[in-house]
Amino acid sequence: MADQQPRTRQELYDMIRQTSKTEFILNEMKKLGFWNTEGGVPKMSEELIKKKGELNRELQELLRKKRVWQNKEKLLKEMRKKRMAEAKARREETKLKREEKRKEKAAAWKEKKEKDIIYLGKGVSAGLNKKENDEKKLKSYGLPIFKDMPALAKAMNMDIGKLRFLCYTRKVSQTTHYNRFSIPKKSGGQRIISAPMYHLKNAQYWILENVLYKMDTHNMAHGFVPEKSIITNAKPHLGKDFIVNIDLQNFFPTITYKRIKGMFRSLGYSEQISIIFSLLCSEPEIDKIELDGEIYYVAKGERFLPQGAPTSPAITNIICNKMDRRMEGMANKYGFTYSRYADDMTFSKEEEDNNGFKKILGNARNIVEDENFKIHPKKIHIMRKGSKKIVTGIVVNEKLSVPRKKLKRFRSVLHLVEKNKSLDGIQWGTGNPMNTIYGFANFVRMVDPKKGKKLIEKTRKILQDPAVKKSAEKFIISQEDRKEKTKEDKTVLSNTPQKLPEVEEGDWWNIF
Repeated sequence: MADQQPRTRQELYDMIRQTSKTEFILNEMKKLGFWNTEGGVPKMSEELIKKKGELNRELQELLRKKRVWQNKEKLLKEMRKKRMAEAKARREETKLKREEKRKEKAAAWKEKKEKDIIYLGKGVSAGLNKKENDEKKLKSYGLPIFKDMPALAKAMNMDIGKLRFLCYTRKVSQTTHYNRFSIPKKSGGQRIISAPMYHLKNAQYWILENVLYKMDTHNMAHGFVPEKSIITNAKPHLGKDFIVNIDLQNFFPTITYKRIKGMFRSLGYSEQISIIFSLLCSEPEIDKIELDGEIYYVAKGERFLPQGAPTSPAITNIICNKMDRRMEGMANKYGFTYSRYADDMTFSKEEEDNNGFKKILGNARNIVEDENFKIHPKKIHIMRKGSKKIVTGIVVNEKLSVPRKKLKRFRSVLHLVEKNKSLDGIQWGTGNPMNTIYGFANFVRMVDPKKGKKLIEKTRKILQDPAVKKSAEKFIISQEDRKEKTKEDKTVLSNTPQKLPEVEEGDWWNIF
């Protein structure tokens, strides 16, 4: 009893308020020992006191509720406050759940992007989820097989991000993967050349060497085929009295993205890989627009084979394989010899045959249209007995030789360079005159080794003159000038001037 701490006045008031005065006194008397629970019964029984206390508590609660209900505005305010608190709690919970789902989705998307390519732009992405290769067909052609995108990217010596970047297509972009310029056509006008930049060019060369060059082409296709040239194309027609030359119109633009993709699918590659290869090997027509100091590249129309990409010629040979077979069969039927160099088809016969020519032309037109090409109406040439006959820039009358007029012009150019000790004002082909002049001398040697040997010795002597070499310095493009400054594709072109092949100046195929 002595250890019990005395209560404060406030505590006593609170205890009386919670029960009743009588019940409180009763409880205190029991604690202090003044109420004998075993003795006689007091005036008011203990049960009655407790009952009174319970009733008093119920009354206090009812009075409290009455006061609350009497103040409706306060009640509504409390209800709204409660609902708002509950709603806020639910919103916070929902927000947390959504954020967790967003993070999970972002992480899954990031992981998927690192392992796969599932979107490459509007209009070309349908089919990227179709990943099944025809392995039997691929093995029959000896082509590489890739189980997934990481395997393909690794084989091409790049990561998936770079592969996606090179393939991605959009209507308007501030990035371009091609350096576009024009060269004069032999027949007049300008030809747009799209030279791929460093990274895209590497990817295209990989496709060329590992896929396209493994496919057999027709034996009469000579354009851009390893160990073949315009010379091998001209040889079958050497000494023939009757030669017909037919050109195809808009050859590269005719081979559209859908045809390119269909070609890769026919080799056995999945829809996904075919889409990727086709995007790497094609481009649409582009308008270059400057707006507020920014350069934009606007795509127009369908994608097609670009002139200037290393893959384009090989793709044409694969797509034209069936046409070449049909053309050769038709030519043999009428006693003609057939060959094709890119868009240039040549038919020849030992003797003149006007009737056979009509049949050749009519059948050739039908075959060309069946294969979704078109004959150029202004580029059908007939060379008869007694006339100078030229096939892909090479005279084929008695022996293979360079046209005399062109050779004379070349000697005049050499004379001017030797006389002036300078390349200033010299125009021969496109690009660095040092390269194009030396390239033509090599071309002459390739066609006529005896004549070309003397010519190339003279050319080398003239071009090695210190004064001539100094004048050529302005044609050498520095590494900084060859940088393609874009925000996305930070690629750098090689600082070595492009060396033109040993072919005739002015002929369109010399750009490759």
